[in-house]
Amino acid sequence: MPEPDNTTPPKRPQGKLEQRIERFLWNSRFLVMAAVIPSLLGALVLFIIGTLDIFAVLVDAATYYLLGSGEDIHETVVPNIVIAVDIYLIAIVLLVFGLGVYRLFVSPIEQTEDHSPRHPFNVESFDQLKDKIARVVILAVIIEFFRAVVEIRFQTPLDAIYLALSVLALAAAIYLMSLTHKGE
Repeated sequence: MPEPDNTTPPKRPQGKLEQRIERFLWNSRFLVMAAVIPSLLGALVLFIIGTLDIFAVLVDAATYYLLGSGEDIHETVVPNIVIAVDIYLIAIVLLVFGLGVYRLFVSPIEQTEDHSPRHPFNVESFDQLKDKIARVVILAVIIEFFRAVVEIRFQTPLDAIYLALSVLALAAAIYLMSLTHKGE
């Protein structure tokens, strides 16, 4: 019985035009840098804004308590901090997006390879990137909901019931989301 031929068939020679087109197509992956760089710059700007907002709250609190001057901060301190946290979360979305797209299209980032696969910057697919971004976006929505709740002024007892039902629905959504990620 003759042995099967284990050699691979000879590769069809490419023409120069075909090589150029394929090189152009392969290098077109760098177009994603048009999304990566602005995302990272946007994240930087938002981190700066969130930090300045926190410092402004600290200055207002110090002025109010230590110097006994300035307007009453009790109505504004929690909403201002919640807004700053919301800004940080949006910055994180931009950061995860920018680095994830870079890793998927351009090149793996060597430093992320040393961390666990669950690290936010280690993405292997679009689905994984979407999932990681969705988690942060959902957290941002929860923070925005919390900010809205802090500012609510109840007009009727029915308003309190609506608030309780919305908190219950939010808790159920968080629980269901945690079930989908239990295996990770």
